[in-house]
Amino acid sequence: MQTIEAATYPVHFYQKGYSALSKLLTDKKYSSIFILVDENTLTHCYPVFLKNLQSNFDIQLIEIPSGEVHKNLETCIAVWNKITALGADRKSLLITLGGGVITDLGGFVASCFKRGIDFVNIPTTLLSMVDASVGGKTGVDLGVLKNQIGLFANPQMVIVDDEYLNTLSPREVTSGMAEIIKYGLTYDMKLFNQIKESKEQQINELIHRSIEIKNEVVLQDPKEKHLRKILNFGHTLGHAIESFYLESSTKETLTHGEAIAIGMICESYISSKLLNFSALKVAEIKETILSIYPKIILDKNDFYDIMELLKHDKKNVSGNVNFVLLFDFEDYKIDCKVSDELIIESLEFYNL
Repeated sequence: MQTIEAATYPVHFYQKGYSALSKLLTDKKYSSIFILVDENTLTHCYPVFLKNLQSNFDIQLIEIPSGEVHKNLETCIAVWNKITALGADRKSLLITLGGGVITDLGGFVASCFKRGIDFVNIPTTLLSMVDASVGGKTGVDLGVLKNQIGLFANPQMVIVDDEYLNTLSPREVTSGMAEIIKYGLTYDMKLFNQIKESKEQQINELIHRSIEIKNEVVLQDPKEKHLRKILNFGHTLGHAIESFYLESSTKETLTHGEAIAIGMICESYISSKLLNFSALKVAEIKETILSIYPKIILDKNDFYDIMELLKHDKKNVSGNVNFVLLFDFEDYKIDCKVSDELIIESLEFYNL
């Protein structure tokens, strides 16, 4: 597949990416090279990386614990201390090898260290391939509040290699499909139809088109002033639900995609009430999503806590929760204000 020129950096696919990385390392003559992994990517992905790089560079491993619960400033401090102890300077490079936690946190670590060192993203999950690793967003959570601390910073390049998908559980692959569905509903209906009509997906085509879409959007609106906000569809409620389950001691944690899937159903319903989005299309979205994701019954006693978490969404302005809603497929309205009553009604609709 063709390289995508995303803003100021390229997105390379498969073996072409490793060749480009070898050239970058040779040309830039970095003083030191670090690769950020967790225990899972160290075991399953790092050997794939070494096999494909096929060049003898001195690369030092930095390992952090896996999981969203470790996507915080404490982990960043541990990484900063580690690379400092290993002699990192402003001519160092950090390679991130992992899912959304690794690429978000690693990009943030690199962008802040000595006011910014180069970094390269190598996403290993479907979710990070189509969303987290591209677009120039970095950041970490503040407690259970998603991505509250961060900045915009571009990597030197992104390498997308579907071989890493073989290291994932089916649940993790499914998690990434939510972001592809989002692109389909807001920007390119063909993607949604592909997912709806076929369980045997051409995953490489879906990945490539999703990255193209994100690139097209980000090039027009890199700092999320207008158009880029459409990439938040399903995420306003979805992030609140994800955070609630993350901090709960009695409920199983949801994957990011599972929470965003719920958010898309709820926000489609809200769209029908506020923007006259077709009820038949709401039903179509709900049916398609529930054919992919398990139904999670939301306890009505938890609605208040979810609503409280909504107040901390980073898209809020002057205390107002801002939603992206749909007039139709590929036709949206940003910065929509929604009453608490309608939000609760949408949660109840999901439960039906």
